[in-house]
Amino acid sequence: MKEIVILRLGHRPERDKRITTHVGLTARALGAAGMILASDDPKIEENILEISPRWGGSFFIKNNANAMEEINQWKKKGGKVCHLSMYGINLPEAVPILKSEKKLMFIVGAEKVPGEIYEISDWNVAVGNQPHSEVAALAIAMDRISDSDPLLKTFENAELTVIPMEKGKKVVHDNELIEKNKRQDKC
Repeated sequence: MKEIVILRLGHRPERDKRITTHVGLTARALGAAGMILASDDPKIEENILEISPRWGGSFFIKNNANAMEEINQWKKKGGKVCHLSMYGINLPEAVPILKSEKKLMFIVGAEKVPGEIYEISDWNVAVGNQPHSEVAALAIAMDRISDSDPLLKTFENAELTVIPMEKGKKVVHDNELIEKNKRQDKC
């Protein structure tokens, strides 16, 4: 099983709240273990950590981390680092090697990424060669390297579950699902 973490660089609390929250939510939904925030914004941590108890699974946030220390520690533990950007080798070229990694850190930036990140990363990977959203880049990269379809992932211990349907929307609470499964088992 892969261990994927996201390192979010350059988060500006006054400007990037929604985008950084979306980076974390996207990472969680597509199977990452957690997000390291190289900035101090406890509200982001609080907002994202509220999600797991209701929607299931586990996800960690490390707030106010030193990016270079986190990268160096990750590498010392055998992990590899992929900086997602619009520069570097194109994602389709990188997919086979990224897919084979068991311990992978994706770096996504907000403002200008320091040159040292390009040097310390094992790969600089372009998710398209045009300006784009770090949320989109992360989603595309995680989808492409997944061993199974991340959109079909189920989350353990969820209090809430969305029931797919053609029209309308239905969210059930865990106790409703338990009762429904019991009724189906009796049939």
